[in-house]
Order: sequence, then structure tokens, then C-alpha cells
Amino acid sequence: MAAPRGTTGERMGGALALGFILGFVVLALAPLFRFGGTGGLDAQTLAAVKFTILQASLSTLLSVFFGAVVALSVARRPHLRGRVWLLRFMAAPMGLPALAGAFGILAVWGREGLFNSLLSFLGADGKANVYGMAGILIAHTFFNIPLAARLFTAALDRVPPSYWKLAANLGFGRLSLLRRVEGPAVIAVLPGVAGLIFMLCATSFTLVLTLGGGPAATTLEVAIYQALKFDFEPARAVLLVAVQILLTGLVLLLLALLRSPEEDRDQQGTHRRRFDGQSVAVTLWDGAVIALFVIFCGAPFAAILLDGLRADFPHLLADPLFWRAVSTSILLGVAAALSALILSWLIAAAQLAAGSRLYRGALGAAGSLILLTPPIVLSTGWFLWLRGGTGFAPYGLVAVINALMALPFSLRVLQPAVRSHFERTRRLSQSLGLTGWLRLRIVDVPALSRPLLMAFFFAFALSLGDLGAVALFGGEDFVTLPWLIYARLGSYRTTDAAALTLILA
Repeated sequence: MAAPRGTTGERMGGALALGFILGFVVLALAPLFRFGGTGGLDAQTLAAVKFTILQASLSTLLSVFFGAVVALSVARRPHLRGRVWLLRFMAAPMGLPALAGAFGILAVWGREGLFNSLLSFLGADGKANVYGMAGILIAHTFFNIPLAARLFTAALDRVPPSYWKLAANLGFGRLSLLRRVEGPAVIAVLPGVAGLIFMLCATSFTLVLTLGGGPAATTLEVAIYQALKFDFEPARAVLLVAVQILLTGLVLLLLALLRSPEEDRDQQGTHRRRFDGQSVAVTLWDGAVIALFVIFCGAPFAAILLDGLRADFPHLLADPLFWRAVSTSILLGVAAALSALILSWLIAAAQLAAGSRLYRGALGAAGSLILLTPPIVLSTGWFLWLRGGTGFAPYGLVAVINALMALPFSLRVLQPAVRSHFERTRRLSQSLGLTGWLRLRIVDVPALSRPLLMAFFFAFALSLGDLGAVALFGGEDFVTLPWLIYARLGSYRTTDAAALTLILA
């Protein structure tokens, strides 16, 4: 028998979460309409739009191509020693705060970084410049090649084992196997993977702000920040926000029409045999591809560790500003993570209890609303409400914005677990009279402790490393670790920045 419908309390909880999210976003957008933004699309705005689309497109193309190359080599080695750790390593860059990743990239690819040191050792005259388009592409591929490789590897691992046996019996060569088996598996998830990466790159703020290097490398989000923080031109900021929402809305519409990448269901390929990776040439190729991937993605982590350990920690730990930044970051992270967890729970439970498809759809859309109105857009609206005011208000606003930023991810972690748990336990709980807080304490929390903790710490990590929401409000009175790192980099105190980055990472 199907599990009974949820309680009125669950539906009401979803309505409260929906109302809170919509109310917060609408209030953020209200001052944008009040300030107008009636100016036309001038050359500067068009340049920001073109650069946003160009860098996101190039980043997506490079990430998808090299991610597919890595995935083909990893999928061809289902019994590779340490394969599980390699797949876990693919998730490491996504867990690294963007500002910490930018610092690691500067340590490797900057003017005094490892790459230029190697060029000098080899006798090359010039030095590579990491700022501008080149630095943005390196940073985006560092974060997104592992993401693409992980999703493509999962798609290849889902290919039935009989396909590989049949291909071997038919004597498929490398090109035939790519065209008949591997290619279709990758292409099936390609639109969703490419769309996801494009969205992440188009709304990237911290990496572009740190590595952009000038007006020629300015995206819409950075232009919004500059229009308010430095020029205070609300009308121009409103126009840029409108263009940003239009762009993200079009991308989300295209993503909704395309198939989403399937979940990685921990299929590691341990019971699969591949017959196409036996030759020495293919083995050497796969080894070289995997090694280069590990070096490219692992070098910034190593640079963060080495540079951070060389820093003057006693001097840093004696600085009261450091402890204020740490305490503020932790408090904001805990508040944002708890808020995201509560909203995720209310939405997940209400979606199961809802009888109306329209209501379920509204709950799902609310959980992903931050993708349509990125943090910089919400920060802009509330900045205009407060006119950059200080006090308690920015703390609460940044915590809520960070919670909404983490909501799509925490909801994705929690939703499947809640659905499975409720289907198993709801009928028995109702028969025993366990409802509301009693059921939550006795049944739900103990059974769902692992996904609840996973969702909490995922949201906590995202909030801890975020610079976008705090960028407009940050200053001497409101300091977080990412803001302090950015300020230290801006004042060329790279030793302090290295230590702070290691602590944050």
C-alpha cells in the first residue's frame, strides 16, 4: 500500500518556507525597481555582458572537453588501485572555498608561482600572466573539470557490463567503441553537465573579482559590485541586475528543457570488466591523463599548504582582527547552515505531503530560486535598503543569503533521504500516534542523522568560504575570513593571506 499523505503541519511548514523565501527575494528586488535603472545598455554594460558569456562559454567548453578525456581514462580502469580515492578527489575542488582556490592558483600560476619558476629554470625569458581571461579560465577549469569528470565517469559506469562484452566480441576498435558505446553515454548527460557548469561560471563572482585584473575582464556580477561599492550608481546597478536576471533566467529555462545528469549512485565499477584497456599504449595514455589531472588539480592544494606553513602564525594569531573574522565567519556559517537545514527539511517534507502538483512545483522552484537571483543580486537589493548600513542587520542578511545559496545543495542531499524515510516509517508512526515534534525527536532525527549532518556541514562550508554576500557589507566593522583574505591580498600582505587561506581551507 502507498504511504498515506502527510499531515497539515507538514504542508503548513512548506508554506512558511515558501513564503519566507519569496518574501525575502521580493523585498530584495523592491528597491531595485524603486531606483529605476532606466538607462540604456551602454558600451560598458554590453562589454560586461559579452565578457560574461565569453568566459562562461570558454570555461564550459574546456571543462567539458578535458573532463570527458579524464572520465574516459578513469572509466576504462574499473579495477584501478585507489580509484575510490580518485573519485573522491574529484569532489575536493568543489569543497574548497573559491577565494582559497584563487590563492592556490596564484601560488601556482602567478608571476612568482611554480609555473613561472619552472619556465625560468628552463631558460624561458617571459613570464605567464595569470590575471585577466587566462586566470579566470584556469580557475574555472580547476573547479569544473573534476565536476565534469565525476559526472561523466558516473554515466560511463552505468553502462551495462554486457555492452563491453558485446563490443569485445564484435572486435570494436577505439573509434568504434567511442562512437557506439562511450559517446552515447557521455552525450546523454552532456547538456545537463554543460548547462550546470555554464551557470556556475556565468554567476562566478569571487574568482573573477580576484583574478580579473581590470575593466576588460569584468563580468556582470563584478560590475554590479563595483557600481555600488565604489561608484554608488544605483540606477546602473539596477540595470545590470536586470540583465543578470534575464541571462540566468534564459539559462535556467534551457536547463529545464534538457535532461539533468543522473545521480552518482556509488557505482564504482568493481563488478565490471573492460576489454579495451589491455594494450600498453592505452595503459600509458590513461596513466598520463590521470597523472596530469591529479597534478593540475592537486598543485593549488599543495601550494596553499606550503605557503600557509611558511607564514608567521604567532603574529597572525595575536591580531584581534583575525579572531573577530574567525568568530564572525563561524557564527554566520552556523546560522546559515541551520537556516538552510530547516528550510530544506520543511520543503522536502511538504513536497511529499502536498496534494497539488502546482504546490510541489512552487516548493521545488523556491529551493532553486537563488540560481535565478544570485547572491550579489540579493545583496544589492538589501544594500540599497540599508544604504550600506552597519549594525546587526548585515549579519542576519548575509546569513540568510548564504542559507539560500546553500539551499539547492542541501536540499539535494536531504530530499532523497527524507522521501525514502517517510515512505518506510510514516504509516507506522501514525498508527503509534507519533506526530509533530514527538515523531521528529524519536523517529526522524535518529534515522536521518547522517544526511542531516551532511546537509548541515555542506551549507556551513559554503557559507564559511563565501565572499559574494559579504562583499558589499564588508569593512572594519564587519569582517569575515574571506573578506580579510581579500583585503590582505589587496594590500600585498601575501604572507598573512597565505596563512589565512590555509586556515580557511
